[in-house]
Amino acid sequence: MPATTSDLGRVWAWLVAGDPEYGWIGRLLGTAVVLVMLLTSEVPPEAGWAWVPLGAATACWLFFVLADARVRGWPAVALTAGAAAAATAGFATAGFTPVDASGLAIALTCLVMLIVHPAVRPLAAVAITVVVSALLIAATLLPTTTTMPAPGEAPQRATVIVATTAVVLLSGLLRRTHQRRAAETAALLEQTRAAQDERARAAALEERTRIAREMHDVLAHSLGALGIQLEVAEALLAEHGDRDAALERVSRSRRLAADGLVEARAAVAALRRDALPLPDALTELAVEHARDRLGDPPEVDVVGRPRPIRAAVEVALVGTVREAFVNAARHAPDAELSVVLTFRPGDVSVTVHNGCSTASPMRSRAPGHGLTGMRERLALVGGHLTAGPDGPGWTVVAEVPDA
Repeated sequence: MPATTSDLGRVWAWLVAGDPEYGWIGRLLGTAVVLVMLLTSEVPPEAGWAWVPLGAATACWLFFVLADARVRGWPAVALTAGAAAAATAGFATAGFTPVDASGLAIALTCLVMLIVHPAVRPLAAVAITVVVSALLIAATLLPTTTTMPAPGEAPQRATVIVATTAVVLLSGLLRRTHQRRAAETAALLEQTRAAQDERARAAALEERTRIAREMHDVLAHSLGALGIQLEVAEALLAEHGDRDAALERVSRSRRLAADGLVEARAAVAALRRDALPLPDALTELAVEHARDRLGDPPEVDVVGRPRPIRAAVEVALVGTVREAFVNAARHAPDAELSVVLTFRPGDVSVTVHNGCSTASPMRSRAPGHGLTGMRERLALVGGHLTAGPDGPGWTVVAEVPDA
């Protein structure tokens, strides 16, 4: 059955897993180099013992490739032994035959993997590289009875060995530095993601608390007042038999229920849509108030430079102005209303003023609850309320810090 694209993709992902030098691609390339050097090495009959260190180096490399993921510690020892064994192969012919080339290639292959191995410390990698380089240079400089180096050839070969091993060592150490920084970056990224998740959870909890508080403010005020009116109506009927007074209380309860339903719907609608900037929210509230009362909308003036404020502060101020509008409509139905929103460094205030009214107040007003609700709402965000007569009219001032 032919291999599919997904199968090839999985094989490629397996090959490139991990670092390029230390992953399976690096191991397979290293194995190819070691086997090619071993098979193409030409060992003179008088230097036949060179096969022993070359074979030992190859065995050490294969042990590393097969056992590194299963055994801790020993694969690094195998790389060290393989590099040292390959370096000693040159002593068979004083380093001027293919035996030396094979030993040098196998030794460098083991060193490349050893230097970037996570189980080997940098100082140990440097020490092992120096020892292996010394063995390779010694095998190059020492003459034998069968081979004598040409004048000047030995120093040149020694220089090549020193330069090659130095490049391998520096490249490996730089790669280790890159690996450490990549690991630190990954850990920092994970910590950042965890912190972002914590902030998101905290923001969600804060938002849920704000929603619960807003719904509690709306429902507790309306249902509490409704319960009081119904209790009074029940007492009037049971104890005094005053049907007219009880009917008035029932009518007031119906209006409270209707007002509470309107406020609950408004709160849910506000929570389901994106919050408007405070000046726009107050303007929209004024338009809704005028539409409900069949009059002109109150003017909303902004003093200072508008700026984004905390969501909790905006909800508290909008709720306070809504309650002030309701109270003004009950106490002074035909009075003109004005709203002044003031932005100052460190705080925000809203002033609602109604002028003198010539109409009679509504008989269904519930004294005291409106101002109490506004004060409680503002206290939750560290603000305070000032309310009282202002000439022939009435003024409500809500101030909230927003530093």
